[in-house]
Amino acid sequence: MKRTPKSGRNERHSAAWGKRLSLVLLLATGMAFGQRWSNPTADEGNGRFSRIAPELSGLLAKAHQGTAKGQTVKVIVQYKQVPTAAHYATMQGRGGRLQSKLHMIKGAAFTIPVSALAALEADPEVASVTIDHPMNVMDDLTNDATGVESAWSSGFTGAGVSVAVIDSGINDNHPDLWDANGNSRVVYRQDFTGTATSNTNGGHYDLYGHGTHVAGIIAGNGSLSGGQYEGVAPGASLIDLRALDANGAGTDSTVIAAIQQAIALQQTYNIRIINLSLGRGIPVSYTQDPLCQAVEAAWKSGIVVVVAAGNYGRLNVGGNNGFGTITAPGNDPYVLTVGASKSNGSPSPSAETKASYSSKGPTTYDHVVKPDIMAPGNAVVSLSAPGATLEAAYPGELVNGTDGKSDYFSLSGTSMATPAVAGAVALMLQEQNTLTPDQVKARLMKTAYKMGLTSTSAYVPHLFSTFVDFYDLFSVGSGLLNVQSAIANTDLAPANVGAALSPTAVYNPQSHSVSLVYGNSSVASSSVVWGTSVVWGTSVVWGTSIVNGTSVVWGTSLPWSDNTLAAFSVVWGSSTGASTSASSVVWGASVSSANGAFSDAGDDEQ
Repeated sequence: MKRTPKSGRNERHSAAWGKRLSLVLLLATGMAFGQRWSNPTADEGNGRFSRIAPELSGLLAKAHQGTAKGQTVKVIVQYKQVPTAAHYATMQGRGGRLQSKLHMIKGAAFTIPVSALAALEADPEVASVTIDHPMNVMDDLTNDATGVESAWSSGFTGAGVSVAVIDSGINDNHPDLWDANGNSRVVYRQDFTGTATSNTNGGHYDLYGHGTHVAGIIAGNGSLSGGQYEGVAPGASLIDLRALDANGAGTDSTVIAAIQQAIALQQTYNIRIINLSLGRGIPVSYTQDPLCQAVEAAWKSGIVVVVAAGNYGRLNVGGNNGFGTITAPGNDPYVLTVGASKSNGSPSPSAETKASYSSKGPTTYDHVVKPDIMAPGNAVVSLSAPGATLEAAYPGELVNGTDGKSDYFSLSGTSMATPAVAGAVALMLQEQNTLTPDQVKARLMKTAYKMGLTSTSAYVPHLFSTFVDFYDLFSVGSGLLNVQSAIANTDLAPANVGAALSPTAVYNPQSHSVSLVYGNSSVASSSVVWGTSVVWGTSVVWGTSIVNGTSVVWGTSLPWSDNTLAAFSVVWGSSTGASTSASSVVWGASVSSANGAFSDAGDDEQ
């Protein structure tokens, strides 16, 4: 894995980016965050249960009016208990078609007639009904990790640790994924998409090209490049759980089913990490989102879940400057959420700046402080997947190996930053296999290189725009991944689940300031990692230039400096009380319209 400068990008990508920008703008106006979904049991005394998610309210109205006319919708139904044969029979009687059993979250995915929503609303066995949202990969512009050479020189390669890659599949015909005996280090694979796993162009298992690239960043050994494009943990094993199709698209249920299988195989293959270089918009609080519940289940089972932050940092809705654009499941406070930085042509960490596309916090609805950490690099060269969609669309991004063939491919995005961190976690767990997910997260955040800059600007030629980024903790989290320091560090956060929850931001309308609150309703708010504890305090994790006491340091031009600004409601919602919801808008009118992959094979950000 290596960053390489590109030439001729302006001409090559202008047409492609014209199309891609249209897609991004379509997504930005076609995906909406609705109003806060109240507790499903809260309104039972009012004669109308709140089991149906707000995003389904329009379809529910059709069901009550009898105007659905054969229309169907894909949903995830969560029950008050693990669904039984009787529940499935009842759903079949309502015209529902089972897609997958999701017993980990006491649910299942169905395609149902819209008319059945009324019956589900009244069913006392049902806890909630949400859309089975399309799920998309996150590609745009990132760097590979730094500081791994010191870990390698100490003998750490990730050997003995398995990483579950939930993505578009892995083409393990690439020798970089073989061991010394020529055997594939992809030790298990399963498809959850139900789509073809090969094509007439020579595609094998990864027909999009994204999952193979991600796998190479995690665990490629560089055999066809003389070690030039080596992954972060070249000795790690891979679990290939294919949840995205040949277009880089999937659904909540395919991803949840893959997470469920990773947990089931955890002991068999020593799965310690899940890599999720994918995401979607946020329709409800993370506490009510089935996708977030699934990643929490994995975290609580002892698996470190590493998730892309998203690529919406350039969106400027109502003057929000890209704030409030973190995607799910990266909005969950348990998981390790990764943003992207760029190298600016220098290998020095001090030269790294935030990539303008990298999504920023706080998260919609819950205002969780994200991302947690950044990983550096633009134009990351990793493994190619012959016959895949991306390689066919962007042949100019193919890179020759030592055999003179197109063995490698250049991709960018928070998708590429995420596996760099996943690989670093594999190195840490090889060194100290008793670390819990919270201990891993806390140590990575404490040892991150602090990006305490005031602001930077980046000109993006194909967009004819300059983007300015501020270096608060909603933009760069705890700082830049530092593998060398993470391996050398011996500090231990508490081992309990939730010890390293990402904090929540609270706005004070009197002082126009933002403060951090630690913990949430399900975990005690005295989390010693982020508090004034024996391990470390906020100034150590975030850096003194980012946090001053309990108040976040902001520039006067930031979106929440005044609640009279349009951007204020974009980021914080229409109110600033306990029931705050970003009802205004980052994403548009319907989360379910996010059915395209967030991918590009390059970018000309300067």
